[in-house]
Amino acid sequence: MNHPLASLIRPLKYACQRDFAQLGTVRDLRTLMERTLESAGGVDARVLEDLRAALPHVDPPAPPEHRKAALRQVLGALKLSGVVLPEELERVVVTGEINAVAASFPRSPERAHVLEGELNPAPSRRRLTPPPGTLEARGNTVPPWRSQDPVPPVGGAVPAATPAPASRQQARSPSPGAGPQGGNAGPVKGEPVPYGARMAASRGASTGPAQGDAQPYGARMAAARNAAVPAGAPARAPGAKPNASTDPRKGAPPADRAPTEKARKKKAKAVGAEASRSEAKLLSIAPRTGPLSAPLKTLGKRLGPRLVAVLDKKGLRRTGDILFLLPRCYEDRRKLRTIAELIPGERGVTVGTVKTADFVPGRGGKRMFRAVVGDRSGSIAATYFNAGPWLKSRFSVGKQLVLSGEVRASMNGREMAHPELEPAEDLENTTSVHFHRIVPVYPGFERGEQRSFRELASRISEQHAHHLEEPLPADLRRRYHLMGLPDALRFIHFPPDDADLEALDAHQSPAHRRLAFDELFFLQLGMALKRQGVKAEEGIAFNVAPERLDKARAALPFQLTGAQARVVGDLSRDMARPEPMNRLVQGDVGSGKTAVALVAGMVALQDGYQVAVMAPTEILAEQHERTFRRILEPLGYRVGLISAAGTAKHKREVRESVAKGDIHLAVGTHALLEGGVSFQKLGLVVIDEQHRFGVLQRHTLMSKGLTPDVLVMTATPIPRTLAMTLYGDLDVSIIDQLPPGRTPITTRVFNNEQRARVYEAVGAELAKGHQAYVVYPLVEESEKLDLEDATQGATKLQVVFPNASVGLLHGRMKPEEKDAVMEAFRDKRIQLLVCTTVVEVGVDVPNASVMVVEAAERFGLSQLHQLRGRVGRGAAASYCFLVAGAARSWESTERLGVMERSSDGFVIAEKDLEIRGPGEFLGTRQSGLPELAVANLVRDGDLLSLAQVEARRITDADPQLQKPDHQGLVKALEERWEGRLALARVG
Repeated sequence: MNHPLASLIRPLKYACQRDFAQLGTVRDLRTLMERTLESAGGVDARVLEDLRAALPHVDPPAPPEHRKAALRQVLGALKLSGVVLPEELERVVVTGEINAVAASFPRSPERAHVLEGELNPAPSRRRLTPPPGTLEARGNTVPPWRSQDPVPPVGGAVPAATPAPASRQQARSPSPGAGPQGGNAGPVKGEPVPYGARMAASRGASTGPAQGDAQPYGARMAAARNAAVPAGAPARAPGAKPNASTDPRKGAPPADRAPTEKARKKKAKAVGAEASRSEAKLLSIAPRTGPLSAPLKTLGKRLGPRLVAVLDKKGLRRTGDILFLLPRCYEDRRKLRTIAELIPGERGVTVGTVKTADFVPGRGGKRMFRAVVGDRSGSIAATYFNAGPWLKSRFSVGKQLVLSGEVRASMNGREMAHPELEPAEDLENTTSVHFHRIVPVYPGFERGEQRSFRELASRISEQHAHHLEEPLPADLRRRYHLMGLPDALRFIHFPPDDADLEALDAHQSPAHRRLAFDELFFLQLGMALKRQGVKAEEGIAFNVAPERLDKARAALPFQLTGAQARVVGDLSRDMARPEPMNRLVQGDVGSGKTAVALVAGMVALQDGYQVAVMAPTEILAEQHERTFRRILEPLGYRVGLISAAGTAKHKREVRESVAKGDIHLAVGTHALLEGGVSFQKLGLVVIDEQHRFGVLQRHTLMSKGLTPDVLVMTATPIPRTLAMTLYGDLDVSIIDQLPPGRTPITTRVFNNEQRARVYEAVGAELAKGHQAYVVYPLVEESEKLDLEDATQGATKLQVVFPNASVGLLHGRMKPEEKDAVMEAFRDKRIQLLVCTTVVEVGVDVPNASVMVVEAAERFGLSQLHQLRGRVGRGAAASYCFLVAGAARSWESTERLGVMERSSDGFVIAEKDLEIRGPGEFLGTRQSGLPELAVANLVRDGDLLSLAQVEARRITDADPQLQKPDHQGLVKALEERWEGRLALARVG
């Protein structure tokens, strides 16, 4: 831990674990590395140079293979600098080969051969067996619960099995001279080559640089593009736009001009995003071993070129992949309606013959396409807006078509706008998979390909579904009456005639429920094993004798509530155990989480350990520091604030005091994560407002001690289903009781025209000697948004309230300026504080009794609840006024209504999840939540609870999953948990 680069180890362990399985969830790694490198004194400058060369490639939008290669380079450089790597990272360095992508990282020439030899040994020296001393050599290649059969790398057989379009084939074909002397020397015959290496090598095969050249990624891509240009055409310069001579698809050549830097960045981001999506598709599909992993071309039936192209684009290249692309909806074709039977306002399916089809004038002078389709009972129009000329060929007069869409009644009769089309070629065939049954409709296919894909899915589900291994134990399936996996997939693709169509469309059929349970169960099983892995580590067994707990409680100037005392009991039991504590404490705004954290901190301090408290904002960190200092310093414990503010001398002195152990409790923001911050004896880590931090930040702070206990707190209530999913590896405690003396907050919604009533109510509170907040969504005026901003608002409110002192606070201010404004507000020298959401978290001013939120429709429920929590902290009655614009969406109207009706954070969180869904609820800050294909966390809370109970029951009885009945679980877990948590995909 004394090495200046050692703090990188824990984040790198997370990023590289299980062959980079979690890499898709990792963000902001570059920021952490840069901070560490800035303070890395005494490290070889050439090693630092190599590390900095990898920095641009460790985060998105760099493609996944680039990121993996960059991380391997970082680990190699750390090893050369003297950092002792854990066994699992040692394996990444020894067995992970830097592929051709790594050549794009610039390096100092004198160090290039050192890193290349360390990380990418020449074929003659490459070892297929691990060297002595590595994890593999000691026979402990996998965790005890893992199966001993290695899982082949994703995509291992894919490139050879998938025919690529001609231009791509040409770009990837090796040049005649490629070989050991060329720039793309292949591996020794018989050696396995990583998929990423093959792809990188093939991209530059025909124009690759000489071995050892550091050719930028963009140049290699340009070379590959030039390789696909017809013979005799001039190669396009890197960055040049295509013209008629370089791009045969274009007509008149546009003027050549180099793209701007902004355009280049945008394109690079798009390329990276597409690469990430492609990898995700490969990771979330069917089994990687067994008969279902065979390439589609081995089916013995020729697939049409258009279908092959679509399948290839969606990453569906193996037999089992087809089974795991689920229908998005179903159409009831057991008895097709006539056109006369279609009901306006409802979705309908019918068959008719094209009578007429052509472009006609539309509204606003624009053309639209209109086709009339009829049967013996009547006719209906199919209309398309902004349609291309290709559409006319789809509506050949006299052709029979299946039309599906919403039926509307118009002045000219019934019509379908943009209906989905499908040829009705085998309407009379009673054995057809397209008619006389409930028919699946698959995502991402034009109706022409729907037929082809449906036939393919039918064939594979009938002939190959039985190859699927049943992963769930038989007793578990019997207990919950779950269908077998092969039967469930056959049911989903081609339901029986007596199936409930409504349940199928809602993904609530017995087969869908089986797959949803499967998804949630393996998610919870992985979480349970992860949780057990933490419990297996050796931690600190704190002394929690009654007298020490009494002393810790006595330090507080008030009595704990019953809920706080219950949570303190949970914490003390965890801290007494020899394994590390990993506990999440949820509590509503103002429930007293800080008091609970202080008691836990006192337990650690009395045992001679240091405590680190990380807060998301400078304002909250300073507030914590004042609170802890007021309580702890009279007891002989020093409290320090590690912040970006202050002089360089002061910051250095604080850091030195923490490193020596002179400061016992350190409070800070992200500054605590910097490489220059070290602790002498860190025993407890407290992370406030966990949702503001990513997984890597938590791991980085934990790495500053050997195995400290971790207490994670959040005042943003997380719905039970999300807590079980996100924090399944943490123990959870809830403070569900507010301290006495807290007054209820009256919440009212007003529109812009009623603002005068709001100001009148604010003026009445100011006249009583109370204070008020007014929150705006913007700091300054925006050209894009017609919203009032905080800067203008402060000027206006000073006019409205001439006798009040108005202050302005926002995130762009310097830390010293923010401190001064908050100090004046706390001292009542400012009566009305105009601010942005910088006050959202943790600000505590008991005299403030009014919160006004402007443009409230633009805020989320959890944000509004947090802002409302800034008032109601004293004995006076408090108010929250939400001023919203007239143009509101359904969701924003619903949110504001919830705020008026409820003040319970957990009720609000559940409603927020219901309105926005889990992905939107978490936003981009929470990484690690898998994309569930069938299960829905709002709808399937009952299944999630059962899945968690069963997963923990199994791991409690068989911690290493060694029983014969559990071997199916092991295999499925390896394939799904390691970046493959989605059992199936819905598009």
